[in-house]
Amino acid sequence: MPVLVRPIGMQDVAGFHECVDSVARERRFLASTEAPPLERSTDFVAHNLANHNAHYVAVADGRVVGWCDAVPITRPPACAHRATLGMGVSTRYRGQGIGERLIRATVEHAWGAGLLRIDLDVRTDNEPAIRLYEKIGFRREGVRRCGLFVGGQPVDLMYMGLLHPSLG
Repeated sequence: MPVLVRPIGMQDVAGFHECVDSVARERRFLASTEAPPLERSTDFVAHNLANHNAHYVAVADGRVVGWCDAVPITRPPACAHRATLGMGVSTRYRGQGIGERLIRATVEHAWGAGLLRIDLDVRTDNEPAIRLYEKIGFRREGVRRCGLFVGGQPVDLMYMGLLHPSLG
């Protein structure tokens, strides 16, 4: 079945929310263990659309099966050149190149919007994601020990960053 990667729309909110929730409930990839309330997801998507932020979804058979967003950092003003990347792909659709397609579309959009740096945090035990981010060009920049506490266990986070090609 073909998977379409495209900008998110308000018609995708429920599917986006469901996808975020399914990935969060795995307790292996995201900082949260469930999606925020649907109202917050709706506000998040509306905010991204109103501000032309990079926010893409992967859709298969009419269902959202993945997402990627790069939300600009607006405060302090000295950080306005940066965005924070968030993403996830439903279990059944992993390993098919969907995450790479989502990230590449999101990064291209972010560069087109004038951003110069994209940051992300990833669990140090999530080697497939780290390899994917490095394939895109993200670099390892440090580790926050015990950055998360999930299921009563400490989890280390790796900081990664990607600079606009003009910055080298």
